[in-house]
Amino acid sequence: MSDDSAVDQLATLFRRTPVVPMSEIERAIRGRSRRSLFRDLSSLGYLSSYSHTGRYYTLASLAEFDAAGLWRYQGIGFSREGTLKTTVRRLVATSDAGRTQHELQLRLGVRVHNPLLGLVETDQLGREPIENEYVYVCAERARAIVQLEQRRALMAAAAVPAATTPALEVEVLLEVIHGARVPPPDAATVAARLQARGVRAHVSEVAAVLARHGLAVKKTAASRSRRSPR
Repeated sequence: MSDDSAVDQLATLFRRTPVVPMSEIERAIRGRSRRSLFRDLSSLGYLSSYSHTGRYYTLASLAEFDAAGLWRYQGIGFSREGTLKTTVRRLVATSDAGRTQHELQLRLGVRVHNPLLGLVETDQLGREPIENEYVYVCAERARAIVQLEQRRALMAAAAVPAATTPALEVEVLLEVIHGARVPPPDAATVAARLQARGVRAHVSEVAAVLARHGLAVKKTAASRSRRSPR
């Protein structure tokens, strides 16, 4: 089979189904070595999934990336950067207040412990413990200082009741009903889920709504002692 013919068949396959596993690609383009298939995919501008151990493929021209450069198709995650590690690094480095492991996992829908560990060990990211949890920050120290200051400001604001709009109050309560899997929800988790859906919400605003409706997490000495740094 000629290169042009294989590329045409691949393009037709992706027009039918925008996300395809390698096993299906090999069945559709028979008699083609995997090395040749990757050359064909490269000519079309492919991306492999950052989730599902990279088993799924799409074309960059087909991906419907959100403002954060992420796209999920039927639970399969893709990023403009391609790999999970480079995606985690970019999300942390460009964030206003750094990111926790929990926030990244909510945003990406996959475990990020190993990528974070590797990025910190190779000095591509930094991390600072704040209230028994690591906050991951940009490797550039000046930028990291700004991120940590913003994180501390947000955490301080979360302790102060904030004014909220009726629309945001409804969004928070809907997220508690439909999005929070293990009650009671915490403000940071709900805020992260809302932001993932494109709803702008500060942790302090979410905390105010939860407190107003008696849904706020009550921290006890025992529960704090059980938490360990990540």
